[in-house]
Amino acid sequence: MIDFNADILSGRALGNVFLGDNISKYISELYAGYKVTYFDYFLPDDKKRLAYIVDDTMTIATLEDGTIISIGCNVNYKGRYNKILQTGQTMGEIIGLTYKQRIFNGCIIINDDFGFSFELPAPYDEIADSIAHVPLDLVLNEIRVADYSDWNPQKIKR
Repeated sequence: MIDFNADILSGRALGNVFLGDNISKYISELYAGYKVTYFDYFLPDDKKRLAYIVDDTMTIATLEDGTIISIGCNVNYKGRYNKILQTGQTMGEIIGLTYKQRIFNGCIIINDDFGFSFELPAPYDEIADSIAHVPLDLVLNEIRVADYSDWNPQKIKR
């Protein structure tokens, strides 16, 4: 059951929607109980992705076959990550609640957890190379759950 108050589970789920599931598992519930906006888009390598925006609160991204690859939310979402982090917090608050923050590809990775990120708003998504470049009073309004493990510099390459 989709829930805009559910805990955010790093690398697993947001809103009780789970990474790796097929969107078809949720389609009936989505269209029966929510306003859904659907669109497709292409990555720079011409791979097609599909996006479902649910009640202007969650965005579910899938592969062409329907496999869910990321789930994002904005300030309308009330669930928390590790019971302490949520959308609408300032960079200063996040620094105070966590021990490590790093920027990768316009996202802030917290405590080296490569399954959860805060999305940096423009223009910081393009110009911030380190946390020192992000103003402490900047409010972060978007969170995403996905598999960012390929970004982890500690990951052993085989």
